Amino acid sequence: MTTNNEILKNHNSFIGPSFTLKNRFFRIIWSIVSFFFFKLCPRPFHAWRIIILKLFGAKIGVNCRIHRNVKIWAPWNLIVGNNVSIADNVNLVTMDKIQIKDFVNISDGTYLCCGSHNYKSKNFELYTKSIILEKYVWICAESFIHPGVTISEGIVVGARSVVNKNLNNKYTVYSGNPCKKIKKYFRKV
Repeated sequence: MTTNNEILKNHNSFIGPSFTLKNRFFRIIWSIVSFFFFKLCPRPFHAWRIIILKLFGAKIGVNCRIHRNVKIWAPWNLIVGNNVSIADNVNLVTMDKIQIKDFVNISDGTYLCCGSHNYKSKNFELYTKSIILEKYVWICAESFIHPGVTISEGIVVGARSVVNKNLNNKYTVYSGNPCKKIKKYFRKV
């Protein structure tokens, strides 16, 4: 299990926070700014929300739509390509890097989580792993993506699916809990 530099090493998660004071401070600032200047801005103001995210260290390409009810844990761990759409009520738990490449669509209520706890450890330590969504991926509504998952180019993840391992077959539809291969498809260009 990998950890990032902002996690306190050998820390007991039962008795205190797992992240450094610096990380917690910036997340408090982000929470305040995101409430007043991200969530409350009008729906079509995608460019404004992208400016706010970039001010907090996010790397975002051109022609992206990030809706106002998207929850982002730490924008400095977010990398977004070009022509990406992230719908309302998506939750990006960016305890580690989330990389979303070009032409990706993440539908309403989807949850991408980069962190979990080592339940076998006496201290229940937090660990993080990055998530990567390759080009032309569509994550349908209310799906859950586990830490450390990479979803290959052109994959469609069906609604309410749970993805707990890498999906490697390009241009394939997956669905279910756990997510399983349904069928291959060919994308018209």
